[in-house]
Amino acid sequence: MTLDTMPPRRPDRLSEDAVRGMRGAGDPVRRSPASRERERRRGPSRSLVAAVVLGCVALMVVDKAGGEASPVDPVRRVVGEVVGPMQAGVNTVVGPAVGLPGALQSNQRLRERVEALEDDNAALTQQLAKAGYDDDRLAQLDGLRALAGDTGYALLPARVIGIGPAAAFSDTVTIDAGSDSGLHPDMTVVAAEGLVGRITAVTGHTATVRLITDRGSTVGGRIGDNGELGFVHGTGGLQDEGTLDIELVNQSVQPKAGQTVLTWGSEGGAPYVSGVPIGTLTRVFESVRETSYRAVIDPAVDFTSLDLVGVVVPSGTHDRVIEADGSARIGGER
Repeated sequence: MTLDTMPPRRPDRLSEDAVRGMRGAGDPVRRSPASRERERRRGPSRSLVAAVVLGCVALMVVDKAGGEASPVDPVRRVVGEVVGPMQAGVNTVVGPAVGLPGALQSNQRLRERVEALEDDNAALTQQLAKAGYDDDRLAQLDGLRALAGDTGYALLPARVIGIGPAAAFSDTVTIDAGSDSGLHPDMTVVAAEGLVGRITAVTGHTATVRLITDRGSTVGGRIGDNGELGFVHGTGGLQDEGTLDIELVNQSVQPKAGQTVLTWGSEGGAPYVSGVPIGTLTRVFESVRETSYRAVIDPAVDFTSLDLVGVVVPSGTHDRVIEADGSARIGGER
C-alpha cells in the first residue's frame, strides 16, 4: 500500500464568495480594483438620485408657497450675484468664438453684395459714358429729319466708318451703305448742318464720298440773300481754317462777310442738289490786278467729327429713309 506524501495543492486564487465564506460575517470584504471600477461606472445609487429629486421638489414647493417672501429668494440672489459675473465673463470669452461661423457667413454675403454692386456700378458708368454719344447721334438724326423737311429731299441715313488716308492727297470718307441700298456715284451726301460731298465709288455695302474740302472739288454755290452765283473750291485739309473759297461769276459784285452760301444744284440733281447749306462767308479779299473778289467760306459741317450722314435718294425707293416731310420710314412703314 503506497502512501501519498505530497501536500494538497492550494488554489492560486480564491473567489470572492470563498473569501467571504472564510471570513466572518462582520469582516469587511476587500474588493479588487476591477470590482471598484465596475461600481464607479454604474454611477450614483438609485437611493441617492431619489433623494436629490425629492429635495428639489420640496425646495420648489417651499419657494412657490412662500411667494415674494420665499426663504429661497436670498439664496437665489446670492447665486445670481456670484454666477452672473461668471456667465458674463464666459460669454465675453466664448461669444466671439461661438459667433465666428455666423460672422464668416455674413462676411461672405457682404463680399457677394459688394461684387454685385461693383458690377452694377460698372454697367451704370458705361451707360452714362455712352449716354452723351447716344444723345449726340439722336440730335444728328433729328437734324437730318429737319433738313429733309426744309429741303424737300428724301435721305438714306448712313454712318461714316472710315477716313481716306492723308497720303492719297484727297479728302474722302467711307460710309456703311452701298449699291445694295441703291446707291451709285454722283449722289449728294449731306449732314444735319449742310453739304458734305458726293459719292465717287460704291461697293455692295460701302461707298466712298469725296468731301467738298478736297482740292479737286468744285461746287456751284449761290449767295443766299442776293442770289449771286459762284464756284466753291476746296483748299484741302479738314482742320485748317478757310478750307473753302468762292469765286463769283459776276466779278464786280463784292461779297460780304456773314452771307450764307447754298448749292445752286446740278442738272438732274447729280452730283449736287440745290438749296443745301454750304457755309458762311468769313473774309473777303480783293484782287486789284484782276478787279475781282475772293471770299473765304467757313463750312457749315464740322468735317473732323462726321458720324451720321444722309444720302439724297428718290422718295419711296428704299426701306429705311427719311422722307421729304421729315418722317422716317422703315421696312415700307412710317
